[in-house]
Amino acid sequence: MSTEPLRLALIIGSTREGRFGPTVARWFLDRVKQRDDFAVDVVDLAEHELPFVMTSQLTPEGARALGEVTPRLEAAEAFVVVTPEYNHSFPASLKNLVDWHGKQWHAKPVGFVSYGGLSGGLRAVEALRPVFAEVHSVTVRATVSFHNAWEQFGPDGEPVDREGAGAAATYLLDQLGWWATTLRAGRERRPYVS
Repeated sequence: MSTEPLRLALIIGSTREGRFGPTVARWFLDRVKQRDDFAVDVVDLAEHELPFVMTSQLTPEGARALGEVTPRLEAAEAFVVVTPEYNHSFPASLKNLVDWHGKQWHAKPVGFVSYGGLSGGLRAVEALRPVFAEVHSVTVRATVSFHNAWEQFGPDGEPVDREGAGAAATYLLDQLGWWATTLRAGRERRPYVS
C-alpha cells in the first residue's frame, strides 16, 4: 500500500463576483498545510470557465477549461468542496463540474466546508450528498460550516472562533484521510466497478 501523502483537491465552488469562498478556502488550506498526510491542489472554478452546455462540439475555451480541470480531478484521491448556499442549494458551477466528469469521482471521498446565512450552507451540503453518491463517491459525515459567515471571520481572514473552527477542520480531515486511505488501498487491490 502506498504511503505517499493523499492527493486532495480543494474545490472552490462559487464563481460569483464578490464571493466569500476564497476567504473560507484560504483558511481551510492553511489547516491542510499543517498536516503531512495530504498534498493539496486548489481548483477554483472561477478560474476555469467550464461550458454549461453538454455538447460534442466544445468551443476552444470550453475544451481548454476541461483540459485544465479534468486531469486534476483524475489525480485527486479525495475532495473537499467549499460551497455557499444559494436559494437552499449549491451553485450551478458545482453541478456543472460534477456533470462534466464521471470516473474522476469514482470510489473517492468528498468532504464539505460550507458557509452562508443562518443555515451556514448546510442545505447546500445536503443537496450535494445525493449528487456525489450518484457519481460513486463517498461523502464523509463531518462538515465544517460557517453560519452568518461574514460575521465569523475577522479582518485577518481567520475565524473569530479559531479553536472551534480548527477542531471541526481537524475532524473533517481525519475522517477524509481515513476514507481516502481505505479507498486508495481498495483501488490498488482491485479496480473499482461502476
